[in-house]
Amino acid sequence: MKSSLSPTRTTTPESVPLLDLRRQYESIREDVLTAIARVCDSQSFILGPEVEALEREIATLTGADCAVGCASGTEALWLALVAAGVKPGDSVITTAFSFFASASAIVRAGATPILMDVDPGTLNLDPALVEQRLRTKPTKKIGAVLPVHLYGQCADVDAFVRIAQEFRLAIVEDAAQAIGAEWRGRPAGSLGAVAAFSFYPTKNLSAYGDAGIVTTSDPEMAEHMRRLRNHGSPRRYYHEEFGWNGRMDAIQAAVLRVKLRHIACWNESRRQHAGAYDRLLADAGLSARECNAPVQLLTRSPHAKHVFHQYVIRAERRDDLRKFLADRKIGTEVYYPLPLHLQPAFAYLGLKAGDLPVAERAAQEVLALPMFPELTDSEIRWVVENIAEFYS
Repeated sequence: MKSSLSPTRTTTPESVPLLDLRRQYESIREDVLTAIARVCDSQSFILGPEVEALEREIATLTGADCAVGCASGTEALWLALVAAGVKPGDSVITTAFSFFASASAIVRAGATPILMDVDPGTLNLDPALVEQRLRTKPTKKIGAVLPVHLYGQCADVDAFVRIAQEFRLAIVEDAAQAIGAEWRGRPAGSLGAVAAFSFYPTKNLSAYGDAGIVTTSDPEMAEHMRRLRNHGSPRRYYHEEFGWNGRMDAIQAAVLRVKLRHIACWNESRRQHAGAYDRLLADAGLSARECNAPVQLLTRSPHAKHVFHQYVIRAERRDDLRKFLADRKIGTEVYYPLPLHLQPAFAYLGLKAGDLPVAERAAQEVLALPMFPELTDSEIRWVVENIAEFYS
């Protein structure tokens, strides 16, 4: 395949990382160090004013009435599930194509995950399959449905709201990859009963360690989560239930508050980079659907405002392409190489290879290309030129 890319690049990058956090740090270094010093001067290191301020700011961003800071995105999922009423013995429907925590948090809540296949275009949980399952295969009490906003694009919220209303289910959003994403103009984090976000260092809004937050517009749920994150304690040394130590560090909150001021701009940069990838892949003849091109782009819903936590393609001979790019010092990653229903930890669910074919095929084809706000046009072009060379 001959590339039709025009030679506008003036220099060849020595390498292109999948993610370069140092570039972001250099742009906000003084503000971050000032924020950390403020926490050190206050000597208030766990929860406290910084966390409370971040909670208010995230609630405003997401359109939710309340936000509850916690220790990680995984902790946020557990808090959200328990607050939504999921109890031991319940089941929760979720996707088989996600990070392990999406389903392991269900197990931690004492429930059984019902792992289901994904839409072949977006790779988000397929609502048609969820509805079919609910209508045709009765099971023990299903307490919630947990759609994941994969790669930064919201799942089909319209369909899940309709399903949740009919079958009386709570919608728990796994918005770990979707800070700033929207569905029909409404932000992720306000689309269900409760939503979980991750601030792991690779996320669009990232801490300098682990941190997470849960959003909801139900004040009783918020208060319940505040107890749960603090050993089930409404006040010091009095415990109404068994919770956990899931509290957020004040230093993480302070860093996140600095970064929060930039998140809209950073997400817009990601969208622009995605548009550049789209154009260059098409110009190179790599992604034209009508000629069985070797690269497929994921479908983007017209109702979704994507934040491109990852820019993911589906590639022929994916593993060979990945090695080819690695040899040229171009970073890539596979999210995810093994669907959850085939993970050894979930063998007890009784699912086997072939049961969820869309997720299984995606696991063989998906490849995340370099994506971060500070990525340059020259680097994007170099990535695409090397993909074109591989398939030539």
